[in-house]
Amino acid sequence: MEDAVAAAVPVPHRRWTGWKSEVREAFFFTWHHAASCAFAAWIFLWLGLTKRFEIPGLARYDLMLLLCLGFQAFVVWRRIETVDELKVICLFHLLGLSMEIVKVRYGSWNYPDAGHARIGGVPLFSGFMYASVASFMCQAWRRLDLVMVRWPRQNVAVAIAAAIYLNFYTNLFLPDVRWAILAALVLAFRRTWVEYTPHRIRRRMPILVAFGLIAFFIWLAENLGTFLSAWRYPSQHHGWRPVYLQKLSSWYLLVIVSLLIVVELKRAKLRRAGLLLPGRIGHA
Repeated sequence: MEDAVAAAVPVPHRRWTGWKSEVREAFFFTWHHAASCAFAAWIFLWLGLTKRFEIPGLARYDLMLLLCLGFQAFVVWRRIETVDELKVICLFHLLGLSMEIVKVRYGSWNYPDAGHARIGGVPLFSGFMYASVASFMCQAWRRLDLVMVRWPRQNVAVAIAAAIYLNFYTNLFLPDVRWAILAALVLAFRRTWVEYTPHRIRRRMPILVAFGLIAFFIWLAENLGTFLSAWRYPSQHHGWRPVYLQKLSSWYLLVIVSLLIVVELKRAKLRRAGLLLPGRIGHA
């Protein structure tokens, strides 16, 4: 019994635990991240299938909306996602959809395929692409037992999130201040770490590095999305080409907004339960 209990308790931080242990930890780290991407994988699977096959009488984007709604209902029904996580995901859907409406109106990108369920030229399924980012973060938080260490004060975190989100809108007609926001971000989060447990060994990573890794993989997903004609940038009207690398900064900032919202909601839940510890925000 004691051995079973010990096996279930994460081992404290270590620099090296032997190559077999390191490979095992890397496998579980990859597995948990892949499993956390289930919603995004579902979207890309059907973007690929609907590009190749059609259902008579049902437009592509309308079918994608039905498929996304069905998947969301399924994961809540199977308790893969909780009701609280569903609330976070719905919030991201609305925030993402509102940004899409403005960006499409100003010609930043467009949706070339057919679909009746649109608002301002934006198909409603597009909000689920933002929601899938929130789903990933909620799933990864639970699967990897994330804890944010030395997280900035609430007023600082909220101010940065608001500045990032507003700049996504105002940079269409005012100077783009993303680099100033990034400088403030580095200053605020320079001492922040994320702790996680892939299998048995407790690890940690600078949160600024974690932001960058997630943003890079979202940029790769964006390339796949445009290749599958989910949406199209002006530079892709005469044939597909990779999304320019400058978009990495946009995704970096979007990842930060996403995580800041998730963290602040978890902070509020921990505070209500009397479980909030100074400088540490963990699973709620």
